[in-house]
Amino acid sequence: MYDVVAIGEVLIDFASKSADADGYPTMAANPGGAPCNFLSALNAYGKKTAFLGKVGDDVFGHLLLGTLQKAGIDTKGIVVDPDVFTTLAFVTFDASGDRSFSFARKPGADTQLRWEELNRTILDNTRVFHFGSLSLTDEPARTATQKAIAYAKVSGKLITYDPNYRAPLWKTEQAAKEQMLWGLQQADVVKISDEEVRFLWGCTPEEGADRVLALGAKLAMVTLGPEGCYLKNRNAAVRAASPKVHPIDTTGAGDIFGGSAVAQLLDTGKAPEDLTEAELLHIARFAATAASLSTETLGGIPSIPKKEAVLARM
Repeated sequence: MYDVVAIGEVLIDFASKSADADGYPTMAANPGGAPCNFLSALNAYGKKTAFLGKVGDDVFGHLLLGTLQKAGIDTKGIVVDPDVFTTLAFVTFDASGDRSFSFARKPGADTQLRWEELNRTILDNTRVFHFGSLSLTDEPARTATQKAIAYAKVSGKLITYDPNYRAPLWKTEQAAKEQMLWGLQQADVVKISDEEVRFLWGCTPEEGADRVLALGAKLAMVTLGPEGCYLKNRNAAVRAASPKVHPIDTTGAGDIFGGSAVAQLLDTGKAPEDLTEAELLHIARFAATAASLSTETLGGIPSIPKKEAVLARM
């Protein structure tokens, strides 16, 4: 039995390290994709995970399979397709370490996953099913994801969701909002950023958490960048600050927050709506600390801090 199974994108992040006199960057390749960053954090904190997705039958696809296996993620549900290339993302940074993205994804392998290709035995054998919005941008992956969510809900799985808005991957802002709002209505636990709250509703993080809960979620987790996070369920609302760090790469920090938080949630053995204020605060502090520490290392999956390092900074 898996603790968490995720569906979505796995890709190569090319991160800018330096640039020549004409502005052409020298880039380092790192494994990435929000759901896999999320699962890697869960694995790092003792959970059993599996991934459903697609890569190309190319050098990057096979590198990614090896990386996920090394991280402890079961890869039996990953389809290797010789007809499409593994998705690539290009990440550049400003002086504070914040990112801008461009993608080689027209199509990328992750968008070409079909419902008929999904390993439903893996879906049957999990406690939690996780998805994000990037698998809702294009067909046939959108339909595959929607059917997988419906299948998981009927089976009584806990559904977790991260909107993970990436503007360049959507045809219009309205299309993004429609799919993100649909995703929010499917989920029991939502990790959403303050920027995504403003994009969807133009409101504060606290009001955003209320809107997430009103759409049906049992636990809303709003990340606040370097300021920490805000968590709310029916019992309580808490805010946790992040430790002071020296960020060099924020890639994957939100995903690591989400995976860390869900790992701590599972450790309680309780439904998200039943968590006490003290339990919410522990989850918030642990996840905010793990995410912050990850920004001091390049890449997503390679940057997940050890549990001992997180506890020492809480």
